Amino acid sequence: MTTSADKADTTTAPSAGPPERKPGSAQPMKAVIGVVGIVITIAVVGTAFQAMNIYDVPRIMQAVVAIIAGVGGAGLLFYFINQLVEALPLRLSLKVIPYAFLLPAFGLLVAFLIYPTVQTIIYSFANDTSTEFVGFDNYTYVFGDEEFRRAIVNTLLWLAIVPASTVVIGLAVAVLADKLAPTAEKVAKSLIFLPMAISMVGAATIWRFVYAFEPEGETQIGLLNAVWTTLGFDPVSWLQTSTLNFNDVLLMVILIWLQAGFAMVLLSAAIKGVPEDTLEAARIDGANERKIFFQVVVPQIRGTIIAVFITVLLMVLKVFDIVYVITNGNFETNVIAVLFVQQIFQFGENGRASAIVVLLLLAVLPALFWQVRHFREEEANR
Repeated sequence: MTTSADKADTTTAPSAGPPERKPGSAQPMKAVIGVVGIVITIAVVGTAFQAMNIYDVPRIMQAVVAIIAGVGGAGLLFYFINQLVEALPLRLSLKVIPYAFLLPAFGLLVAFLIYPTVQTIIYSFANDTSTEFVGFDNYTYVFGDEEFRRAIVNTLLWLAIVPASTVVIGLAVAVLADKLAPTAEKVAKSLIFLPMAISMVGAATIWRFVYAFEPEGETQIGLLNAVWTTLGFDPVSWLQTSTLNFNDVLLMVILIWLQAGFAMVLLSAAIKGVPEDTLEAARIDGANERKIFFQVVVPQIRGTIIAVFITVLLMVLKVFDIVYVITNGNFETNVIAVLFVQQIFQFGENGRASAIVVLLLLAVLPALFWQVRHFREEEANR
């Protein structure tokens, strides 16, 4: 005999959630809202930033508008993109959604990186006002210019000294600091890493006072000359001493001082990640600490060493702030990036400046591609 309770159990309860989308269904109204919303959001945000450039808006207000328009605009943009994607048929929506949310990032990449790069390459074949093509004249002038050749030599010298010195100092500090007591290790590493918090311009300004020079008989405000004269020697104009590129080396010291902490942190983490079993096995085989370090530890942290080296190498290729603030390229200290700024802002030679930038880009690309390839190899071997 069937009871009323059994009948209730056999009935199907209605679904409480929203109805599922059918694979072929589309929602035109959502699509319209998404498209209109995207257009309006881009127009409003663009107008807000353009208005700040046209009108004399106080800095505080610029910051407030930038935060509101930037963060709020990004949120609205992704909301309306989501509306547009959800309006598509289900199968198409699932295929499109990853690309749809990557589209704003790719758009910014094209607008602020790819387009300026292509435009710069085109301008490198134009005259100083970028109104008429002159072929390879700018490149011919650049390669024939003595100042450019000096900048190339100085840049190569930076490349030969700074990355290797940074890695060696960072590795030495990482190894020595790891042998300290835990509290002393933290203090030492914090002090060595501290310069990383200083901007390039700030560091250059600090070191200008270190290298400052006053004529003999006057008070030496520069730390280096104060120590030098205390030892009984005459004051030296350090930054004007170009013999054997001595002043270039003094500028390199600043970048090494800034980046040694960065190298130390990464290399110290890599050293701590070396398996203890391999170290114990080497000690059992009779290897001393020197051999253990160079034959066991270093090979296992080779990937990190290369990553630090390439990162500093790319930074050196683009070094600008230190040289610009301290010497502005005078006294035979010019580098490629500073020469570019001088050509475009000091001499108004847009074509020659563009040619210099293109040559700098060509110099950076091999190191960049090599770093990406190395990173992929490291990921594949994990």
